[in-house]
Amino acid sequence: MAAAAFDTTESFAIATDARGPMTHFRERFYFPLAPDGSPAVYLVGHSLGLQPKTVRAYVEQELKDWETLGVEGHFGGKHPWMPYHRLLTEQTARLVGAQPSEVVVMNSLTVNLHLMMVSFYRPTRDRHKILIEGSAFPSDQYAVQSQIKFHGFDPESSLLELHPGAGEATMRDEDIVALIEREGASIALILLGGVNYSTGQAFDMAAITKAGHAQGCIVAFDCAHAAGNLELKLHEWDVDWAAWCSYKYLNGGPGCIGGCFVHERHARDFDLPRFAGWWGHDQETRFKMGHEFHPMEGAEGWQLSNPSILTMAALRASMDIFDEAGIANLRQRSVSLTGYLEFLLDQHKSVKFEIVTPREAQRRGAQLSIRIAAGKRVICDKLVDDGVFCDWREPDVLRVAPVPLYCSYQDCYRFVQRFIANLG
Repeated sequence: MAAAAFDTTESFAIATDARGPMTHFRERFYFPLAPDGSPAVYLVGHSLGLQPKTVRAYVEQELKDWETLGVEGHFGGKHPWMPYHRLLTEQTARLVGAQPSEVVVMNSLTVNLHLMMVSFYRPTRDRHKILIEGSAFPSDQYAVQSQIKFHGFDPESSLLELHPGAGEATMRDEDIVALIEREGASIALILLGGVNYSTGQAFDMAAITKAGHAQGCIVAFDCAHAAGNLELKLHEWDVDWAAWCSYKYLNGGPGCIGGCFVHERHARDFDLPRFAGWWGHDQETRFKMGHEFHPMEGAEGWQLSNPSILTMAALRASMDIFDEAGIANLRQRSVSLTGYLEFLLDQHKSVKFEIVTPREAQRRGAQLSIRIAAGKRVICDKLVDDGVFCDWREPDVLRVAPVPLYCSYQDCYRFVQRFIANLG
């Protein structure tokens, strides 16, 4: 829906929600309550997604099998635990635009980043740099710096950071490509966020991958804020590898198991160094308990230990909803919702705040980051106390995410009304 089709009345928001073909998915989630007892305005799905109403049944099924079958639940029960992670494979592949053999649900995000860098960050004297965002999430910074040090290099010379131009809040795609072309011969690994956690900027992953490969670089993405948010095509874009968490847009619950993508061209490269564990061992001979590791083909070969069944059960509840809705449909709704939120905020232009997320729909996901003059965090605190859930990132950014699965146009309207009232 183009901005010209929006208007500023609450009746418009109510009517748009009423006729929306995907509005019913909202009823599939639990909402925290506002002080008046009504469902809260929940705009923090970029931090922790809401709980699907089916989660309890999914988890209780596995608790019941554990209760009644004990260890035999690995092979019996409604969903045997031994192959349980594969219940998520097809859905995950569709979600991120991959072949089923290219994805695996395992570990947590930073663990997967480290495992992938063991295999795909192979620095040499001439090619040793890692390119990341200067504003990357701190955990990514820590992981990358520790990998550089582990290989005997110094982050001062081996960590290459992307920064916006003077006076700009986000990075220009053409500047990123130009830097890769200029520095590519010294870059061993490009590791960017699919969507920057702070500004909400979505990167042109296809163009970055193409530019990186032209320079001989390995190209990877942290998709923590992209999986379940953007329509990804990791296989088609020729990305080498990617990793993500599942508790944000994917609604898997706090600390839920993460996911990983490894392009099929690496599927049989068994000479790649990797940290091995028995769950990544050839499944046909796994229980022969041999001492020599033989990795499985594809992304599954990077698994370490048998995964948490209870967290995967919770994730299945959400992924079933995603698969029913379709990521392409969700992305279309997201563009409209985020555009509507932007339209409403633009009606109240003020020196007291500015939207720092890119204005172009293709350069952002379901998020607007609002810079508050003088860094008044108290505005965020007041909104949350009033039942409007958003979050704050230092020093001065209020993050708001109209997640398309469960947020509404009326949520956007109510947020803007209360935000402006608290802005003063």
